[in-house]
Amino acid sequence: MFKYKQVIVVRSDLNMSSGKLAVQVAHAAVGAANKTRRERSYWFRTWFSEGQKKVAVKVDDEGELRRIQKKVTEEGLPNSLVEDAGLTELPPGTTTVLGVGPAPNEIVDKITRNLPLL
Repeated sequence: MFKYKQVIVVRSDLNMSSGKLAVQVAHAAVGAANKTRRERSYWFRTWFSEGQKKVAVKVDDEGELRRIQKKVTEEGLPNSLVEDAGLTELPPGTTTVLGVGPAPNEIVDKITRNLPLL
């Protein structure tokens, strides 16, 4: 059974292409995992050894994404907010995705459990 997971929170209002979305999610997953590895190495090692469970959820807009980031930061969870470079589909600096954790399920779920799956 998985005790740790990483949650990727995606803005649904941007209508990114599948490729763009995949890359933004990858940026968030790698950034948040690396931050967890540095700040909470036990969480990272345990999550990695369990098989790196990930869940992708969505929010309606940037305001909701930033509210989620504020809550996870207040909870002490490592996270990574992705801002697009603006080389293809989006204007430079567009906030697209938030990576949370990996972290213990019960802590992450307090904030993300009610968000719809992507």
